[in-house]
Amino acid sequence: MASEPQHQPDGGSWATRLLSPIAEVKAAEVTSVLLMTLMMFVVLAAYYLLKTAREVFILSEGGAEVKSYSSAGQALLLLVLVPAYGAFASRVNRVQLVQWVTLFFVANIGLFLLALGAGLKVGIPYFLWVGIFNVMVIAQFWAFANDLYTPEQGKRLFPLIGVGASLGAWLGSVRAGQLMESFGPSRLMIGAAAGLGVCVLLSRVVNRVTEREARLPAAAAAAAEKPLGDQNGFAMIFADRYLMLIAALAVLLNVVNTTGEYLFGRYVVDAAMAAHPADAAAREQFIGAAYSHLFSTVNLIGFLLQMFVVSRVFKFLGVGRSLYIHPLVALSGYLLMLRAPSMATMGWVKIADNSLDYSLGNTTKQALWLPTSREAKYKAKQAVDSFFVRMGDVLQAALVFTGEKLALAVPGFAFVNIVLVGGWLGVVTLLNRDLRVKASASGGTTL
Repeated sequence: MASEPQHQPDGGSWATRLLSPIAEVKAAEVTSVLLMTLMMFVVLAAYYLLKTAREVFILSEGGAEVKSYSSAGQALLLLVLVPAYGAFASRVNRVQLVQWVTLFFVANIGLFLLALGAGLKVGIPYFLWVGIFNVMVIAQFWAFANDLYTPEQGKRLFPLIGVGASLGAWLGSVRAGQLMESFGPSRLMIGAAAGLGVCVLLSRVVNRVTEREARLPAAAAAAAEKPLGDQNGFAMIFADRYLMLIAALAVLLNVVNTTGEYLFGRYVVDAAMAAHPADAAAREQFIGAAYSHLFSTVNLIGFLLQMFVVSRVFKFLGVGRSLYIHPLVALSGYLLMLRAPSMATMGWVKIADNSLDYSLGNTTKQALWLPTSREAKYKAKQAVDSFFVRMGDVLQAALVFTGEKLALAVPGFAFVNIVLVGGWLGVVTLLNRDLRVKASASGGTTL
């Protein structure tokens, strides 16, 4: 865990006053947190370019059911990738870890572009890859932030960093729709690769600036730059109840969320077929436009929540109690789907669900790692945010398969989600208690 920095007096600088509606930033933290916010902006913008292309490929080539089943394969791949990531993290420092893993994914984008140029179908492989990119790359950038800042700083600064993520996701999805209409999915992938290259450069600058602003003792600064220990991420989770609860939260939340994604995707494919039964290109455009609208609306609302709500919720409720808000909203949405199932209703349920998940929910989940060790921040977090999230996809794929066999209608799937949200609320209750214990043990910071 990072050592507590020695802050200079704020002096009421114009920057701290400008940022005060979003987060409480001290003068010595301004440059660092703005650079970190910019990096998160670029990462999420790049992801939404890739994600929009993903929806076009997978839904055009297979439909909503294939999308659900394909996501389960990511969990199997992550059984290999997560230990490999942990082994690499034990041999390099944190900046090298972020840079080389990101460049690996940039190289993968180049391979997909070559495959498209050769006329190959990439829907399922690309879907698997984007799902792995999403959880591994974004998880490691948040792990980087958790490592750079103390729990006290993180509680104050993460809402601002989350603004960068929300704004990047919103503008990335809007730009994706524009590029999709004019150039097709290949241009989305090229733009994302360029953005990730910028993030590689920013990571080194952020690390240098944060260490300089924190004014760490030489020994503490040297320790922060060392490779991680040899602990296995999965073993760390199973040895710590707090980490196991975070993993359970990730599984339940993802089952609920991806089941909703499946229902929305089923509505979109049916509407595309009805509107353009004989024109595959027109169906691609219809699907791309529908998802671009969903993503842009979700991310605009998520951005507004991140800007004006998250820091205030953290201040008045704290991190732990903030975890209750998302499942309660999801519960209300799926109760509504029992009574009025339709594409419009499902669209609004997903907008409410995802906008909360991408703003308050995401910032809260990241803050749960603040009172943990450096090894947990990178290795256990990577296991939770990748493998256990995708285990949620495995369970959701099984749910979709069973529901299709039983010919479940939308209200039937909605009822299952209501039951799962009940389990989600139970995990949140247990997490609140353990978070207080962890925060107290890490220095007394109230989270």
